[in-house]
Amino acid sequence: MNRIIKECTVDDRCAYLFDRSQRMHYKVIENCSQSECSELIERGWRRFGLMFFRPVCAHCSECESLKIDANAFLYNKSSRRIIKKAEGFRVVVRQPTLTAEHLDLFKRYHDYMQELRGWEPQKVTAQNYYTSFVQGHGLFGQEVLYFDGNKLVGVDLIDILDEGISSVYFYYDPSYRSYALGKYSIYHQIEYAKSLDLRWIYLGYYVKGCQSLAYKSQYRPSFMLKGRPNEHEPHQWFLADHLTL
Repeated sequence: MNRIIKECTVDDRCAYLFDRSQRMHYKVIENCSQSECSELIERGWRRFGLMFFRPVCAHCSECESLKIDANAFLYNKSSRRIIKKAEGFRVVVRQPTLTAEHLDLFKRYHDYMQELRGWEPQKVTAQNYYTSFVQGHGLFGQEVLYFDGNKLVGVDLIDILDEGISSVYFYYDPSYRSYALGKYSIYHQIEYAKSLDLRWIYLGYYVKGCQSLAYKSQYRPSFMLKGRPNEHEPHQWFLADHLTL
């Protein structure tokens, strides 16, 4: 049975639009089940470790929860080219783990994104990584590891939910940026979801004007969540016809 250890709202600088502030609603939940996690994700929450969060800013609604219909997704020439280029990679799916190789890759990725996109510096420690990506995975959290030979080049953290796959976090080796591994990981999620007879890929938040999230506008058909429904309230997703940066 789950237990809410802590619940609060926190005001801070916006993580997506740097000229704005944000208010986030946090829940720290122990022993969250797959079904309980599914209910939260379906209503616009995100999970890192034991922590669930969602934006509740009073005067801004730019954070839009987005999901892809995996069954109706159509590959184009660009996506097929990306898949073909990465077909030599070895893929391992297992429960989330923590190794020195994970930490080294995570740090190099964030150093790269700090320089490329102006991300805030992040202190990478084993404890921080474990708290965010290993703890709280229950029986539904998985990691998808991408290897070039024996070299780890990408890590995709996902949750297998009642009706789909929630994309938690992805990071990769910056020297493999020409492989478009972020896009490739989504294509793998789509095929993985189909193999499990699941319909949706939950991409988290899309924010118009945030370059780091622009890739989410490229997947069709996609749906957006209406409003901010609370747990056990009815919720509605609508077709997102036009997404732009």
